Amino acid sequence: MAKTNPGRFFEDYAVGQVIDHAVPRTVSGGERAMYHALYPARHALYSSDEFARASGLPASPVDDLITFHTVFGKTVPDVSLNAVANLGYAEGKFLKPVYPGDTLRSTSEVIGLKQNSNGKSGVVYVRTRGLNQRDEVVLDYVRWVMVRKNNLDAPAPETVIPELSKVLSVDDLVIPEGLDFTNYDFTLAGEPHRFGDYEVGELIDHVDGVTIEEAEHMMATRLWQNTAKVHFDATFRPDGQRLIYGGHVISMARALSFNGLANAQMIVGLNGGAHANPCFSGLTVRAWSEVLDKAETSAPGVGAVRLRLVATKHGAEVGQLKGEDGKYLPEVLLDLDYWALMPM
Repeated sequence: MAKTNPGRFFEDYAVGQVIDHAVPRTVSGGERAMYHALYPARHALYSSDEFARASGLPASPVDDLITFHTVFGKTVPDVSLNAVANLGYAEGKFLKPVYPGDTLRSTSEVIGLKQNSNGKSGVVYVRTRGLNQRDEVVLDYVRWVMVRKNNLDAPAPETVIPELSKVLSVDDLVIPEGLDFTNYDFTLAGEPHRFGDYEVGELIDHVDGVTIEEAEHMMATRLWQNTAKVHFDATFRPDGQRLIYGGHVISMARALSFNGLANAQMIVGLNGGAHANPCFSGLTVRAWSEVLDKAETSAPGVGAVRLRLVATKHGAEVGQLKGEDGKYLPEVLLDLDYWALMPM
């Protein structure tokens, strides 16, 4: 009897199905060190215990995207092992900071299904929760992924497309307990720009670029225990190339955004996201941001800024996102809409 797991195919999912994902993970300073080695990440709150304590936290949490990648990685063997592509995100809430020593696990519920017209694949919608060792939810988000069918004769399921909020309101955001930016040190943070210095509609060119390396993206995918075949197996795609994990592009773009948004310290909401075009090793990634909204919060000295973060191939124009047909331009790799916390 076969003991190996070929992964789930589209016909294996049903709306309402709950999947508890295997292999919980205790995060440590090692994840932080590796994350900062893979990406040019240098936001002060995630680099210094002392800076974090001065901001009202007990210590420096791990970067929010470490939490995201770790929780996401748990889901891959059960959700996207046989994926064609990860399509998008919505309703992402970072509910509690994660600190070295915390143990994370993931659970997902299937909330939608839609077979594609070609009959060879379909889109699966899941809501995933990441929990710590105290069973506290630290992250909650929805994603949808295109998954291949194994049995092409399997009947199409009833189409269920969940209704998802396009944008989280500021009242939906959870501010970490104790966070206080009234004594924020702008010199140590790296830039003087605060909440009041940003205007809705403003575009920020993050200037710097990073060339994606084959070895680094493979290290990142292994670090997050992401087992999707498209990232590892060069024979899995017709073009013989390994697809870069979309989260690798997210983290690269977020790190690049430090230049111009050094004080957008904590990600607390993920409104939506799309991996607009595939990314492969050898591409040079650049980034720009657009300020979409601003709001005050109840936390002392803390404002919330809604940002569109766009990752592009080298040579793309800042502010150029979609063509006249409404489709993403071929130079655009990522379109991410998120809320971040910033000193007033």
